Amino acid sequence: MNNSEYNKANDAVNKTENSLKNAADNVKWKINDLADKARDYINEKKEKDQEAKREDWFDKVKANAAETWEDIKDKANDAWEKTKDAAEDVKAEWNKKTN
Repeated sequence: MNNSEYNKANDAVNKTENSLKNAADNVKWKINDLADKARDYINEKKEKDQEAKREDWFDKVKANAAETWEDIKDKANDAWEKTKDAAEDVKAEWNKKTN
C-alpha cells in the first residue's frame, strides 16, 4: 500500500482537528466575555427601568450556548464524514493490494 492513501487519511484527521478548533475559537460568546455581557444586560435593563433577573440572563446564555453547540455539531459531523470517507478509501486500497 502506498503512503499517499495513509497521508490522505492523516490529512483528513488534521482537517477535522482544525475544523473543531476553529469552531471552538469562534464561539459566539466566549467564557471570558460573559462578565461583560452580564454587565451589559444589567445596564440595559437599568436604562429601561426594568429589573434584571438571573433567569432572564440564564435564558440568554442558554440560547447562545445552544446556537454554538449546533455550529460545533455541524462542523464535527462534517469532519467525521470526511475522515470516515478517507478511512474507507484507505481500507479499500488495502483490500485491493492484499487480495
